[in-house]
Amino acid sequence: MQRRTFMGAVATAAILATGAIAQDDPVKVGFVYVGPVGDGGWTYEHDQARQAVEAEYGDRVETVFQESVPEGADAERVMTQMALSGADLIFTTSFGYMDPTMNVAQKFPDVKFEHATGYKTAENVSNYSARFYEGRAVQGFIAGSMTETDKIGYIASFPIPEVIRGINAAYLAASKVNPDVEFNVVWAYTWFDPAKEADAAQALIEQGADVILQHTDSTAPQAAAEAAGDVITFGQASDMAEYAPMPRVSSIIDNWAPYYIDRVGAVIDGTWESQSVWQGIGEGMVGIGEITDAVPEDIREEATRIKEAIGSGEMHPFTGPINRQDGSVWLEEGETADDETLLGMDFYVEGLSGEIPN
Repeated sequence: MQRRTFMGAVATAAILATGAIAQDDPVKVGFVYVGPVGDGGWTYEHDQARQAVEAEYGDRVETVFQESVPEGADAERVMTQMALSGADLIFTTSFGYMDPTMNVAQKFPDVKFEHATGYKTAENVSNYSARFYEGRAVQGFIAGSMTETDKIGYIASFPIPEVIRGINAAYLAASKVNPDVEFNVVWAYTWFDPAKEADAAQALIEQGADVILQHTDSTAPQAAAEAAGDVITFGQASDMAEYAPMPRVSSIIDNWAPYYIDRVGAVIDGTWESQSVWQGIGEGMVGIGEITDAVPEDIREEATRIKEAIGSGEMHPFTGPINRQDGSVWLEEGETADDETLLGMDFYVEGLSGEIPN
């Protein structure tokens, strides 16, 4: 895919009295990506959503993007350049872009910003995220049901609440069906680094893991598992179906397109307002990829039932009794976790070993 660039266009869109964009001027929408559009995972799905925006609105929009932007000062530079070049709306698609987004938004009050997976808002800044932990619960059930060594490896990116929630949700679901299961978490400290991810997967396999879960963005763990044989994996952020039916037996799919189309439409018609959105399986923002025939039929059927129960609200992945890692009570019998606690989750549940890095 050829990368577009935002460096040339500098015309600023005119704003009508109603707040809508002038009909003859396309809405310019920028996207800041933490990885390459060809990563096969997180950034790939955000870029698919960008293309869906173009397909939906045609010449009423112009989209631009920058890929592989590090989290930090460089992100602020990229966002600033996008705003200066006439962007009306900018999607910043990684947790570490939160403070740069807030800083740039303050300097450009007429530009609207949408930040993925963070928690800060302003008059011209919204945040949005998906309840990935719901998909982790489905994966955890399959993993706990299928492991023969009782050892599950988990490649984690950064110790932020989103990732910690996923580890906890997967472990709770796996240990419920298999009380002997052990999780070994490797912190890669990267979202996308195929070499690091492959090394982490190989190390986990050598330690006896026959299931690999990942919260990193490349397909390298899938390739490592395929080379090892008899190891199952799950697609992360995207279907990664090129590795089906083995080792990839299912996946979490991030479906950003409906949200992006809706928010761009709100800018076009002048109804955009700051908001916080956190959607899951029920709303379609979190999808579960095909569970392949490598998974026994009874496990496939139960995993599908769990997915549907979570989507309908009948089941919550964090339902007590659940203790914290130190044995103290977190949730009583039948009690479900509140969103505030989940959004700030900084602890392991009981049964997980190891410490969460600072």
